[in-house]
Amino acid sequence: MTTRPEILTFGCRLNTWESEVMRDHAQGLGNVIIVNTCAVTGEAERQARQAIRRAHRENPDARIVVTGCAAQIHPENWSALPGVTRVLGNEEKLKAESWSPAALAEPVAVSDIMAARETAAHLVTEFAGRTRAFVQVQQGCDHRCTFCIIPFGRGPSRSVPVGAVVEQVRALVQSGYREVVLTGVDMTSWGADLPGKPVLGQLCRRVLRLVPELERLRLSSVDPVEIDEDIWQLLEAEPRFMPYLHLSLQAGSDLILKRMKRRHLVQDAAHVVARARSLRPDIGIGADLIAGFPTEDDTLFEQTRAFVADMALPYLHVFPYSEREGTPAARMRAVPVPQRKARAASLRAVGAASAARYYASLLGQPQRVLMETPTTGHSEQFAPVRLTGADASVGDILSLLPVAVEEGGLVAERI
Repeated sequence: MTTRPEILTFGCRLNTWESEVMRDHAQGLGNVIIVNTCAVTGEAERQARQAIRRAHRENPDARIVVTGCAAQIHPENWSALPGVTRVLGNEEKLKAESWSPAALAEPVAVSDIMAARETAAHLVTEFAGRTRAFVQVQQGCDHRCTFCIIPFGRGPSRSVPVGAVVEQVRALVQSGYREVVLTGVDMTSWGADLPGKPVLGQLCRRVLRLVPELERLRLSSVDPVEIDEDIWQLLEAEPRFMPYLHLSLQAGSDLILKRMKRRHLVQDAAHVVARARSLRPDIGIGADLIAGFPTEDDTLFEQTRAFVADMALPYLHVFPYSEREGTPAARMRAVPVPQRKARAASLRAVGAASAARYYASLLGQPQRVLMETPTTGHSEQFAPVRLTGADASVGDILSLLPVAVEEGGLVAERI
């Protein structure tokens, strides 16, 4: 009998963390496949449906449990798929009682996520196949960007208390992890619902102070207008706080940003990039971008393309716009799908050129690299690095010297 379930995870880093919580809860249930879905794009949902059909075809006796944002929003769509025996909501999937043999007989357990008012802490000390660990510090979102369905999959913003975050990080360090990534749905809103309304940077300070053995602390995606002063000070002066920012940018056109109901304008993003580089000239900066948002004409797209090129951001996550039923953007004048894909390809080309220049700027500068395989890892700035010469031990942090740029990263040798 299989004691550990097979888990297929789609989407964000928070889903990765939640999959590990479910892995612990579902141990010993036998032949179970868990599919943790994403609802950000139609493509993400299509891939999950395809994975479910393939899993059922290859393992017809397995019980398939579907959960995640797509399942939370439209549980009936997923319960109807062949092989699916249970659909779990985003609240239910993290509760141990949802994974009892008796509970697995209930075909659908999905509560009203908008009624959620707190998020429980879960102790995860192992991430399958990974050398860096993720810790959830926040859940849900109170904003209503016109393109986004995720608040209806995740519910209102809720923060994990400081003590629970510290306990989780300490346990991970004791389990051998040397880098921890803090993650959430709208992470920079962390603390707004806690006593005293602390900010995310204060949480980072507490983690670094109370877990001195932690070698590397990294943030996942942040909102450009909500980066607090403590985060800026840590970027400038704390060597254990990784020189890396990933911005929830979405567009480089003020008009499109307003139609998205984003809370920043182009100049706000430019200021963040300039300030980050003034504090840490070698900082790695990434951004999420949507190509072909409704009403985006050639002029507005060119504004985004030119802005991204001017900012020279090395790590771009580009998505062609995907209609999400029930969102305001889905009712706006659409850009033809082929045009969306072409614009996404254009932005990715800009990102690839910026990345190559950024990697070249790191040549000859010693880098501390966390090895994720015997020959590959990531620098503190999250630059991909391939090691030449003798293999390394997975999980080691090595001092390496970049000697060349290749497609997708750096080539380095031991110092």
